[in-house]
Amino acid sequence: MHTLFTTRRRLHGAALAAAVALALPAASWAQAYPNKAITFVVPASAGGTTDLSGRMVAQALAPVIGQSVVVENKGGGNGNLAAAQVKRAPADGYTLLMQYSGFHVISPHLSKSQSWQQSDFVPVANLVSAPQIIVVRGDLPVKDMKELVAYAKAHVGKLNYASSGNGSLQHVTGAMLEQQAGIQMVHVPYKGTGPALQDLLGGQVDLTFGTAPPFMPHIQSGKLKVLAVTGKERLTSLPHVPTTAEVGLPGVNATSWFALFAPAGTPQPVIDKLAADVKQVVQDPAFKKKAEEQGAMADYMAPKALGTMVASDLKNWAAVVKSANIQAE
Repeated sequence: MHTLFTTRRRLHGAALAAAVALALPAASWAQAYPNKAITFVVPASAGGTTDLSGRMVAQALAPVIGQSVVVENKGGGNGNLAAAQVKRAPADGYTLLMQYSGFHVISPHLSKSQSWQQSDFVPVANLVSAPQIIVVRGDLPVKDMKELVAYAKAHVGKLNYASSGNGSLQHVTGAMLEQQAGIQMVHVPYKGTGPALQDLLGGQVDLTFGTAPPFMPHIQSGKLKVLAVTGKERLTSLPHVPTTAEVGLPGVNATSWFALFAPAGTPQPVIDKLAADVKQVVQDPAFKKKAEEQGAMADYMAPKALGTMVASDLKNWAAVVKSANIQAE
């Protein structure tokens, strides 16, 4: 009887201790986190806006959290490789997905073998937003959108455009331009904006679409020409460049966002602390100025608001993909 009583008491004590252990970490996560380096997994090669945005935030976030923030590039699979890696990572806030809207809300409508679901991730914060720009190689004999459309019509099926991958926002933007302008181009997908940019500079492709940051140095040097902005307003960093609406192509409207997501199951106190620290970074005037100079906008969005935007964009881009008849290759 004594042994049974003692066993029951021990089991009760163990259960109580387990319950306390479960409760205490939740209450103390925000104080203990982070106590080691955080990794941003980027679903693209180095050189694109997703990579640049991640590095900008990582550099500014490190002194705020008192730990290093490592950026790991995991390009390929139209974002699937990076997403799968973060999905499998421990839900402890130390491995985060630095996501690009094209992969997050367009790819799901195309891929038949996607390795992740929306429910595999929880939103942390939106960091940066940026419209696409239409950029051509420096020696293409056009100086504005009117001449580009005329050139495409005179060279049917010979003008080619690069994208960061099949089903990417660049791909969809190209399809929208074809529809709106009544032209035919050849789509050349790459594994990220970096490789696409290199071939554009090398003359292997004629034009591309993308957010401004990686293109700015080459636009300023004259190696590339920018013809239009696919947003509702002109960019402060490119005030002379008209919007697509201004040049008679209002249906070519595409803006990217770049945001952090964590594996599903990450403790809420960790999400809250991350969001608060990121907010401090993104809303800092120095960060805002740096983003603006690069042709982007610092655009902090809290977890709930980011989740709402994702749900809305999933619905909206489904309609665009269907209308443009974008198919998985």
